[in-house]
Amino acid sequence: MSGESAGERGHGAFFGRRKGHKLRNHQAELIAHLLPHLSVDISQPAPTDLGELFDPPANAVRLEIGFGGGEHLIAEALAHPDTGFIGAEPYVNGMAKILAQIEAANVSNIRLFAGDAAALLAWLPQDSLQRIDLIHPDPWPKRRHWKRRFVQDEMVGAMARVLVPDGEFRFVSDIDGYNAWTLAHLIRAAEFDWTAQRADDWRLPWPNYTMTRYGRKAEREGRKANYLRFRRLPN
Repeated sequence: MSGESAGERGHGAFFGRRKGHKLRNHQAELIAHLLPHLSVDISQPAPTDLGELFDPPANAVRLEIGFGGGEHLIAEALAHPDTGFIGAEPYVNGMAKILAQIEAANVSNIRLFAGDAAALLAWLPQDSLQRIDLIHPDPWPKRRHWKRRFVQDEMVGAMARVLVPDGEFRFVSDIDGYNAWTLAHLIRAAEFDWTAQRADDWRLPWPNYTMTRYGRKAEREGRKANYLRFRRLPN
């Protein structure tokens, strides 16, 4: 499951795993030497034009929260070279995996945030993102852990603030309970409109969607994902 660890928080606490398997030597080198060049530093003021984080400057910027193995983020960055992508993921092994892919494919339009996505959202300028993706996040299935899910009213408001009018929040999960939870939170948010007009709009991936390893595993095990898209309404 991709790392909603980027958003696993509650009242400032962190609930995700920051490190798993021991890093191989090259992975450790990438963390030590490549990551600092690609990291978004939220201790500094955000640029007025978020595209200035990239070289060359990006025409638009998107965010993926908890990118897991990085398959989707890398594919999107390669398919849209004029768009800048920020990936938020505090899980060190996931960060090592995407750094290896960035190096191998010589990707220049990705920046990374190794921390809590809530803190990143608070730092981002208003109306600065074209799209936010949250793909196969940890569903925190036990009722007492639901407060750890990224999708909360507070985070929905934070996403609305940073998305441009008509920007999108896209959510993918094979867990029915989390899909229903997300729909309930977004439908009651005045800032968003669910874009689905027919069942296939949420039952089938959107065009050119890159399936993650977790998504393929879910399909093999007979779990059907929902693909939810929400449009940020103009003010």
